[in-house]
Amino acid sequence: MVFTHDTEVSLQAAAVLANSGLEPDTLTSIEDLDAFYEEFEFTGRRDGDEAELDAVRAIRDDLYLLLTANRDEAVSMVNTMLAEAGAIPQLVRHDQWDWHLHAVGPERDLPTRIAVEVAMAMIDVIRADEMSRLGVCADDTCRGVVLDLSRNRSKRFCSTACGNRNAVAAYRRRKSG
Repeated sequence: MVFTHDTEVSLQAAAVLANSGLEPDTLTSIEDLDAFYEEFEFTGRRDGDEAELDAVRAIRDDLYLLLTANRDEAVSMVNTMLAEAGAIPQLVRHDQWDWHLHAVGPERDLPTRIAVEVAMAMIDVIRADEMSRLGVCADDTCRGVVLDLSRNRSKRFCSTACGNRNAVAAYRRRKSG
């Protein structure tokens, strides 16, 4: 494991959420948001309405910019996100999770909790000087966020679809060349 479990899950959730705003949009319904919430085991307040969906969709561009920023830009963005949320980091233990950090209470709205959890995760990335673990998909037709948590830092594509498309193209080039 490169980072603590909660950091990795927050980064994974951020990458999925940021990429959901690319074509095709994969966060278009309350059901899509329900699935995202469950997949990444969010806890706390959940409104489950169109306003919440719209508010979560509205933070996707900011998350994309954060995950693709250089280190100094990311610091500024993280500091702004934490200040705007009035974040006060605290250790908490709940459900099946052992001690981990939360910086806003469970009563805060979902978009704020997502943004703060991502900002807290980015603190670990920045402090460890591991920004190279974040990047943009190597597929020329895609601009998806790539989160590389592998030991050998070999992940180049944002999804299996992009990886497969490039593998097929490389195979065809070898066979025709």
